[in-house]
Amino acid sequence: MTSTVTKLFDFDNTLAAALPELVLPWQPVEVPDPQLVAFNAEMAAAVSVDPEALRGEHGVAVLAGNAVPDGTETMAMAYAGHQFGSYSPRLGDGRALLLGEVIDADGRRVDIHLKGSGRTPFSRGGDGKATVGPMLREFLMAEAMHALGVPTGRALAVVTTGEQIFRQSPEPGAVLTRVAAGHLRVGTFEYAVRLEDRSVIRRLADYAIERHYPALAGEQSRYLEFLLSVIETQASLIARWMAVGFIHGVMNTDNMTISGETIDYGPCAFMDRYDQRTVYSSIDHQGRYAFGNQPTIAHWNLTRLAETLLPVIAEDHGVEPESLIPVLSEVLDGFGDRFRAHWADGMRAKLGLSAQAAEASDADADGDGDDDLLRSLVELLQEHRPDYTSFFRSLARSLRGDEGVPEVAATWVAAWRERLAAEDRNPVEVAAAMDAVNPIYIPRNHLVDEALAAAESGDMGPFDELLSVLADPFTERDGLERYAQPAPEDFNRTFRTFCGT
Repeated sequence: MTSTVTKLFDFDNTLAAALPELVLPWQPVEVPDPQLVAFNAEMAAAVSVDPEALRGEHGVAVLAGNAVPDGTETMAMAYAGHQFGSYSPRLGDGRALLLGEVIDADGRRVDIHLKGSGRTPFSRGGDGKATVGPMLREFLMAEAMHALGVPTGRALAVVTTGEQIFRQSPEPGAVLTRVAAGHLRVGTFEYAVRLEDRSVIRRLADYAIERHYPALAGEQSRYLEFLLSVIETQASLIARWMAVGFIHGVMNTDNMTISGETIDYGPCAFMDRYDQRTVYSSIDHQGRYAFGNQPTIAHWNLTRLAETLLPVIAEDHGVEPESLIPVLSEVLDGFGDRFRAHWADGMRAKLGLSAQAAEASDADADGDGDDDLLRSLVELLQEHRPDYTSFFRSLARSLRGDEGVPEVAATWVAAWRERLAAEDRNPVEVAAAMDAVNPIYIPRNHLVDEALAAAESGDMGPFDELLSVLADPFTERDGLERYAQPAPEDFNRTFRTFCGT
């Protein structure tokens, strides 16, 4: 039986109050021997909790699910989702629970969420547990993405449970505690719109607007504006993924947040050699969620969101839903332009090109701006497949007079340097600006595997060191050369990641 402890968090649960149809009160499963193995003191302070108290016996009990703070009612969230294109009407938190909501140090309402806390009514035959490798992977990836400036939920802690959980073989059990702006997903809307109570979808939209897009509250066309806002945040998010070479791996609608944060780091990875077709997920046999497909899939997912909002948008405009389909199609078509604009801005920054100069270039007689330069760069990368991360650092080094840019890029580099020359800026300053946005350290797949294998054997040293390196991804440091090197070619040829269920 889960016990209660003195309040550590000042919890609230506005979601349960506003939308009881979308949550199910449920208790985490008690574990035999919780041990704290990874802890984010920065995040503890950010959610206004004493880090030392969380590290203590009572705090670890809460992080493991063995204790629930006084006055807290833990919840499993209901949602549906399109998984690899096929609709599942009832997914939900099958191994996760919402502990509650807190106001963080910046005044934002955020969720505190357990993952691996045991079976719930949404488990669909699973054991509801998690193992230490996938939970540490999510901790590591979330913190790496945060350091790279990509919107993301973040990790608070990983606690081992003292159990052996059978997957392909027995593995140490673990519970992850994570923090996010919210866990409303496209799949939440897909679930709500199909409920018998037709008021739920409107109440859900109103709640999402109030929580994530409060400037829209009270607007006459707030539901359409809400859709536009989610389109914008997702266009920006996916562009940032693409800029750093991140592959989510399972872009199902139940893994796309309304808030625009990255969540659910399952079979995810960072690309070494550039290839639009790169897939690291063990379950993505057709390449649906390959690196280059991520913008297209985001548009597909947002179309599913638009379908759920169609009834309330139509009702507010006093028209039949079918009459608004052309309008929503046009709105959705705008995703491509928004994504390309965000992506182009990100790539200009990676290449040291100022936005102001790009705008001036767009007004030139040919009207091409930087489009040709960026298009030819993608073609070059796809044809020759250099290491994506190292390539941009080598460009910056070349501005300082160092060698290292691949010879096959010579023609493109000449065009890039001509474009830079038009801005009349100091090359050393441009190189410094490029280094500030082009990481030298990312979670290289072989290093992540190495760290997780050691952790599963009880040695947290490699994990802690890798986490420390990734906390400052843009600053080159002596003695960390191995962290900047891509994996051996034969490693990536067979490397796959798993969701951990």
